[in-house]
Amino acid sequence: MQKITEKLNAEKSPFQRIFVNQVKRCAEMSRKLRFFEDQINKAGLMSSPSVLQTDIYLEDLEIQLAEHEHELIEMNSNSEKLRQSYNELLEFKIVLQKACRFLVSSHGNAFSEERELEENVFSNGDYIETPFLFEQEMRHAPSDQSGLRFISGIICKSKVLRFERMLFRATRGNMLFNHALADEQIMDPISTEMVEKIVFVVFFSGEQARTKILKICDAFGANCYPVPEDISKQRQITSEVSSRLADLEATLDAGIRHRNKALASVGGHLTKWMDMVRREKAVYDTLNMLNFDVTKKCLVGEGWCPIFAKTQIQEALQRATFDSSSQVGIIFHSMDALESPPTYFRTNSFTSPYQEIVDAYGVARYQEANPAVYTTIIFPFLFAVMFGDWGHGICLLLGALVLIARQSKLSTQRLGSFMEMLFGGRYVLLLMSLFSIYCGLIYNEFFSVPYHIFGPSAYKCRDNSCRDAHTIGLVKYREPYPFGVDPSWRGSRSELPFLNSLKMKMSILLGVVHMNLGILLSYFNARFFGNSLDIRYQFVPQMIFLNCLFGYLSLLIVVKWCTGSQADLYHVMIYMFLSPFDNLGENQLFWGQRPLQVVLLLLAVIAVPWMLFPKPFILKKLHNERFQGRTYGVLNNSEVDLELEPDSARQHHEEFNFSEVFVHQMIHSIEFVLGSVSNTASYLRLWALSLAHSELSTVFYEKVLLLAWGYDNLVIRLVGLAVFAFATAFILLMMETLSAFLHALRLHWVEFQNKFYSGDGYKFKPFSFASLTEDEN
Repeated sequence: MQKITEKLNAEKSPFQRIFVNQVKRCAEMSRKLRFFEDQINKAGLMSSPSVLQTDIYLEDLEIQLAEHEHELIEMNSNSEKLRQSYNELLEFKIVLQKACRFLVSSHGNAFSEERELEENVFSNGDYIETPFLFEQEMRHAPSDQSGLRFISGIICKSKVLRFERMLFRATRGNMLFNHALADEQIMDPISTEMVEKIVFVVFFSGEQARTKILKICDAFGANCYPVPEDISKQRQITSEVSSRLADLEATLDAGIRHRNKALASVGGHLTKWMDMVRREKAVYDTLNMLNFDVTKKCLVGEGWCPIFAKTQIQEALQRATFDSSSQVGIIFHSMDALESPPTYFRTNSFTSPYQEIVDAYGVARYQEANPAVYTTIIFPFLFAVMFGDWGHGICLLLGALVLIARQSKLSTQRLGSFMEMLFGGRYVLLLMSLFSIYCGLIYNEFFSVPYHIFGPSAYKCRDNSCRDAHTIGLVKYREPYPFGVDPSWRGSRSELPFLNSLKMKMSILLGVVHMNLGILLSYFNARFFGNSLDIRYQFVPQMIFLNCLFGYLSLLIVVKWCTGSQADLYHVMIYMFLSPFDNLGENQLFWGQRPLQVVLLLLAVIAVPWMLFPKPFILKKLHNERFQGRTYGVLNNSEVDLELEPDSARQHHEEFNFSEVFVHQMIHSIEFVLGSVSNTASYLRLWALSLAHSELSTVFYEKVLLLAWGYDNLVIRLVGLAVFAFATAFILLMMETLSAFLHALRLHWVEFQNKFYSGDGYKFKPFSFASLTEDEN
């Protein structure tokens, strides 16, 4: 809807549109609501919705929010002033308590301190600015009469080292710095964090030193407080400060209770108000996309809608006209559009995750074949080929069933990103687990252990002791195992060669079928859009090239399985290119194989220029025939008619570029030819991941569980069981599941969808209140 409608107001900036004032008002209300939300979170209150919530108009809400904001700002301002006064009194009290100890000790050690200062002064010969600091009355007068003075205050703990260093440099060492850690932490009124502070006392002499010290204190944010030397005055001031602190603390508590009560009253309606403002703003944003008609009496809008929804939209518009008592009726009619419509697929909770998997690659072009239909089955099956173990599949099935059983409860809760993704893909997990159980039964693996589920094995040992099982091998004495891999292959000397051969050939067969399905879907796309050139010069040569090479390889695999031949398929495929006319010898699987290979090789070679050359030249010929004699357009009265005409000869003639079309076709042909080889090899990941999962599971079973179970010690057995359970849960069930999922995703995106899927469309996003999020603010 938005992409078409914005064209009606393309010449107007957002501040020139009709409902810009309403949008600004909604934005201002959203700002106030976010301010209330921040204040509630800082206060540590829970914004639980109120039980009795009455409806309110937007204008009344705007007035109410302004009143609440003014009241809250005023309370915050008063609270900050009170907190600042409280902090100052608290700091003064702490300074009085700590500094008194320094002053008492200074009286007892006055002569030693003054002697130290005198030595510092007289020993500094080049310091001319303050010579003979305590030259007179220093040895017989007390400190207050000898000129020794002090400044006491408090500073943040993180600044005390730099503060002391700066004082030492400014006074050239002519000061004594004492400090002690405050017993209480002080709250910062701005950040509301508790800060550790240090009480300090600086002893000095001289007015010039006092001025420097005060400037340094001011620069470092240190608060200085006067401390009398008289002990009785200190006690009197401490008592007065404590009394005022108690009063301020009671006032602060009352203010906080009043503020929390006001925030709680707002918090009860906060969720509803935010949703209401968000909806109103979204409505006005949408109305801003509309345009006035020439009479300035009604709005005109253009947009997309599904065909099945036309009657519903007409009924909704008529109902809105009746409810609003509008004097102007609703006019709804379809119109032709030059641009491609958006893509919309109706999904449910089962199909939506598969559609999301496809949309992550690219949104389908309008009416293009949707890969999600086939992904629903093929994706979990390819996952299961790599993950096949029916014991692990049962674990995944239990997890999927728990998510499905609790979906009504989980859908209403706020989940984390990982849990939300897992819950959204619960049906994907269900099918992956079911297919994993199926493939695990084929592989006959239950936590890597084979079982005689479908009957006894077809093989037996040559002797009763089975000592020759790993050297000479087993003997087949009955019909093949009814379903899946015979359990006797497990642990035999030919286990890995047999399973490697089986899974590798099976991966190639699945890959060729999967790629053929993709090419077949390109035929249906071309037939639907009436593009016969793509059918004749793209679909046909692609099918020929792929099946003459890798389709033939798949045929050889099936024939070798059916006949039990010992032919080397690597040798057959390599010498099919290098020496196509040589005798195959023991690698011949059926009569007429050599001439068939020559014919298939010739067809594959012919298919390459078939894909490359005809289509660009035919497009050029059709273009020239279409616009023959129309190189120059007809003169019109208006100079812009030719520019604006959609089918003008100039416009289409400039759009066609033969070199660009030819290069594009060449890239597409080379990509398909090389991709046929690389894509087929890429399906071998089915074999590699399946083998890795099986061997890793075997290692954990044999080297952890069985090894621990061999000890006659309960503790060792429990430790081994715990390690095995941990490895199974976190490595085999989580990491291996994620690995197989990503590889199956790559096979769909790269090897399957690139055969037919353009993915250059855009999604249909209708206006919906349910789709609005907090980002809309």
